[in-house]
Amino acid sequence: MHVTSPVRTPLVTGGKTYADVTEDICKQVEGKPTKEWKVAFVISLAVLAYGTVCLFWTWWEGLGVWGLNKTVGWAWDITNFVWWVGIGHAGTLISAILLLFRQKWRTSINRAAEAMTIFAVLCAASFILMHMGRPWLAYWALPLPNTFGSLWVNFNSPLVWDVFAISTYFSVSCLFWYVGLVPDLATIRDRAQNKVSKYIYGVLSLGWNGSARTWSRYEYISLILAGLSTPLVLSVHTIVSMDFATSVIPGWHTTIFPPYFVAGAIFSGFAMVQNLMLVTRVVYKLEDYITFEHIESMNKIITLTGSIVGVAYLTEFFIAWYSGVEYESYAFYNRMAGPYWWAYWAMMTCNVISPQLFWSRKIRRSVKWTFFISVIVNIGMWFERFVIIVTSLHRDYIPSSWAMFSPTMFDIGDYIFSFGFFFTCFFLFSKYLPVINMAEVKGVIKSTSEKLPLKVSGVSKAERLASPAYKKDAE
Repeated sequence: MHVTSPVRTPLVTGGKTYADVTEDICKQVEGKPTKEWKVAFVISLAVLAYGTVCLFWTWWEGLGVWGLNKTVGWAWDITNFVWWVGIGHAGTLISAILLLFRQKWRTSINRAAEAMTIFAVLCAASFILMHMGRPWLAYWALPLPNTFGSLWVNFNSPLVWDVFAISTYFSVSCLFWYVGLVPDLATIRDRAQNKVSKYIYGVLSLGWNGSARTWSRYEYISLILAGLSTPLVLSVHTIVSMDFATSVIPGWHTTIFPPYFVAGAIFSGFAMVQNLMLVTRVVYKLEDYITFEHIESMNKIITLTGSIVGVAYLTEFFIAWYSGVEYESYAFYNRMAGPYWWAYWAMMTCNVISPQLFWSRKIRRSVKWTFFISVIVNIGMWFERFVIIVTSLHRDYIPSSWAMFSPTMFDIGDYIFSFGFFFTCFFLFSKYLPVINMAEVKGVIKSTSEKLPLKVSGVSKAERLASPAYKKDAE
């Protein structure tokens, strides 16, 4: 009896040929904007405009318009900063680490994830400028030559490490993203109908000619950048966690923060990738490229990292009790049952309980459930940062200085600004650049497509289905 070995579920459905891949992805760039895209873009611009007004008013009046007080000096702004940095982690992880491990399911989602990383890091950097109060003096944070008298940055401060880590991460991420775009930009250049588009995409494609030597160099530099990016995924949020862990404030002074922050960053980053890719999948009709296999694989990582975060929460409580330090024990009891108990339990529900639904294969492969739980996860991760920062600050060692923090419309407005900026950038990217990496999808289409693609272009679907090559593959 002849027994065939099971094959992996296809990552590209619909029997796509190489020509189909080019046509399906390029038409989003070459065609006119759709009505849905225009509506979404106008909404994002309106949100950005409102946020910009709030931001400039903050800079005009000063940080007194925020809800900060003598005890809670860090609050809404640093919460948002850490949240956006965390979201930026998934893009480089999908691109770099999964590339090094030769995971083929990354190919349809890595381009949008890399773009998301860049925009999220820019949003995070905006909160650093906001918190300075005087953003025109931002260069004081850089280790410039000593031309300002005795002014020099404190290299012992993890806030200075943030500048180096995030700027390096942003630079490498931009380079990685752009290098991956070059072959696709050359494809759009060759298909361009008007001189302006042909010139612009020609300049951006850096003279790509598709030769074997060019492809060899492309793959070589991709691996080098992936190798550089991999430690950055771990280092950036580790250094961000040091902003808290190097202090002596109860609830912050803990060695579990670096791995716990990294796991949480990947957790929230993958959730945001799911949200963006599911919307892109429907709007641009890319169901054959962003398949249920991609959705399920990302949901498995969300389940894993969500479980790690849950273990970290429980470990924090155990160590607070085991240490015998009454201030530490009180800090965690106050998180759970104090004035901000609602934020703590929202965090636990969203981050620990909701991802466990993905143990069900039916839910794990459901578009609606995936989108809903991914939104819940990002809400929960925002509450996590809020709980860590505010509940540790509003109750310090001296009861006479205890205070409550409440955000003002300008705290909220500055946060809205970051959303407007993020989605405006993402919509522009999805319209004028290929949202899926055509070159990499073509590289895996033979081994992951549900049907054998014919190399001959211009063949009708009926002819493909009737071809001996397809029949042999189907048998």
